[in-house]
Amino acid sequence: MKILVAEDDSASREVLETYMASFGSCEAAVDGMEAIDKYLESLEEDSPYDLLCLDIMMPKVDGLKVLGVIRGFEEQHDIPEASRTKIVMVTAVAAMECVDEAFELGCDAYVSKPIDLKKIEELMGTLGFLDRKAE
Repeated sequence: MKILVAEDDSASREVLETYMASFGSCEAAVDGMEAIDKYLESLEEDSPYDLLCLDIMMPKVDGLKVLGVIRGFEEQHDIPEASRTKIVMVTAVAAMECVDEAFELGCDAYVSKPIDLKKIEELMGTLGFLDRKAE
């Protein structure tokens, strides 16, 4: 399993990277532009990400725009839904309009900060990734 954590806050990024590494190969991006670049690079290498943990409030390009770019790219290139990257918004922004917009843009789940690893583990089960965890 290949995972990208896009998070500008170093503490949150480290917590997510450490936890997600138990599921497979985990990489990080510190801003939205780097997340888009890494996503596109993974497709060029024919090694797409299975999961993207995406913060909303990031420098250069915010997470909602990153989400829109990725879902738009998948749509343009006729990537089947089952093969699309699962995208989980991980953010301190709890405003309902942000949550609604994230789901309208095609996120698979939304997790609030501070990061609760029990909730993340439940979410990984819901997304079908829990059976991939290396104990």
